[in-house]
Amino acid sequence: MKTTGAIDSNYYLDSQSTRTPSATLDKDDFLQILMVQLQNQDPTSPMDDSKFVDQMTTFTNLEQVMNISEAVQKIAGKQTSMSPVLQYSHMIDKQVTYNEYDEETGQTVTDTITSKVKAITQKGGYAVLELENGKSIFADAVTKVSNE
Repeated sequence: MKTTGAIDSNYYLDSQSTRTPSATLDKDDFLQILMVQLQNQDPTSPMDDSKFVDQMTTFTNLEQVMNISEAVQKIAGKQTSMSPVLQYSHMIDKQVTYNEYDEETGQTVTDTITSKVKAITQKGGYAVLELENGKSIFADAVTKVSNE
């Protein structure tokens, strides 16, 4: 009589796929659970229609909430990279007060100047206000904004 040795577990255990558990369920997981539930239900006592509709409603709501979440994240991402021109466009036709500086020395030339904003441009990634008095100033130089 011939005896055989034990079967090496490396031959059959390596081929098995391993599942990584997750703390959250996404819409694909929910749909997969629902399909398994439908496939394995008792044919003599199928799932109640109202329960099935409730589950499908839950699935639809989950999908909509996830889509809204993705849209909000995209909007939030764009807000941080909004153009300085768009950020300060609300200042067009407003009166702004600012301190005028000598660009060479950095010293204040006059106390304050007030002028109306005619346009917004961008220079070096910063908003530049084009004023009615012919001057151009950076938006962060403004000390006061008013309607008139």
